[in-house]
Amino acid sequence: MADKKPVLLIVEDDEGLQRQLRWAYEDYEVVCAGDRETAIDMLRQHEPAVVTLDLGLPPDPDGTTEGFATLDAMLSLKPDTKVIIASGHGARESALRAISTGAYDFYKKPVDIDELGLIVARAFQLHAIERENERLASATGKDETVLGGMVTAAPEMLKVARTIERVATADVSVMLLGASGTGKELLARGVHDESPRKDKPFVAINCAAIPENLLEAELFGYEKGAFTGAVKTTEGKIELAEGGTLFLDEVGDIPLPLQVKLLRFLQERVVERIGGRATIPVDVRIVCATHQNLDAMIAEKTFRDDLYYRLAEIVVTIPSLAERPGDAALLAKHFLRKYAADMNSPVKGFAPDALAAIDAWSWPGNVRELENRVKRATIMADAKLVSAADLDFEGEGEDEPLNLKAVRETADRKAIRHALSRAENNISQAAKLLGVSRPTLYDLLKQYDLSPS
Repeated sequence: MADKKPVLLIVEDDEGLQRQLRWAYEDYEVVCAGDRETAIDMLRQHEPAVVTLDLGLPPDPDGTTEGFATLDAMLSLKPDTKVIIASGHGARESALRAISTGAYDFYKKPVDIDELGLIVARAFQLHAIERENERLASATGKDETVLGGMVTAAPEMLKVARTIERVATADVSVMLLGASGTGKELLARGVHDESPRKDKPFVAINCAAIPENLLEAELFGYEKGAFTGAVKTTEGKIELAEGGTLFLDEVGDIPLPLQVKLLRFLQERVVERIGGRATIPVDVRIVCATHQNLDAMIAEKTFRDDLYYRLAEIVVTIPSLAERPGDAALLAKHFLRKYAADMNSPVKGFAPDALAAIDAWSWPGNVRELENRVKRATIMADAKLVSAADLDFEGEGEDEPLNLKAVRETADRKAIRHALSRAENNISQAAKLLGVSRPTLYDLLKQYDLSPS
């Protein structure tokens, strides 16, 4: 049973193409159907993770009505099934409608076996990741979390979490690099919570959110009468974090004059309040974060290299949400449960078109964007299932042409690089992960001008 092949359902009325596809995809248990009724029976009987569906089915082989009716029926019965649409009928319009309905991907006929095989392999991989996420959540009775609060099941983020856990116990400065919205503060709290300082204060300050002329006072504090409005002596954030952890978010926005004073503190571990003369010793661990390219800033002399080396004893790079397979859907369900409970909303889950949109979106705003969209959808949804329109995906990208070839090429490049990385550049193993032959992978490497190393 452990070696049982995954089931691939091919819905195609051309018996010759059925035989060709059955022969080509020998890594799967291929079952075929030539019409809607048979396709639905096969779906119920075999519960395939992935389906390829020709829109031109009898009794409308020259149109798409029967194919779309089959798609709707399949997604109603099994919303998590990855349905790949194939058609030569009005490709652009069919693609738009199919994806908005909830199809996983679209492929224009005539069929290229190897190219379709890549799409099928990716669909199986994504389905397996989603099922594993659901299994983990069911087994624990809650979302899969690490470091006490980060929801993830992606290997990329689990690797980051293991790194954080290892460095947390060592009293070194940690720099977190990653785009906005990737969860840098959550990971900074993870460093603190896993460290011997966990019972002491965790103090966070966003260096980009405070005006330059006030940031020094916020960090170092001030004596009474040091400047207009200083009506009492006030401790700075560094002092308030005594014994614990100070998190400097967006550290790249600290102005150069203040960088000098921060460097002195890191070297001597004492602070001087504005307007004061006394040096105050402070025992604090520094964790910082930025989305900026500090190497470029150092080259441009807008960030001190000596300060960088003091802050970056350990550097951890956080992947974007787009680089965390399966996490978008996992996080979306987590946020939906959270906000539905907070708002006493009747919303129970996501419609197929919403899940398809979540999987397809590039998430430029990362986890923060996802959370905001789900929170909005919880408020706006009229039904028990959140739709793509509720998530505000409707109309996204309409100003740009729908170029499926370019989109697919980008996805192929990413999948190939990911497989080669996983396989440590072993071509045979990478081809197996991608579900293609070695010659096919070599052809793709040549086609996309990618190096095996």
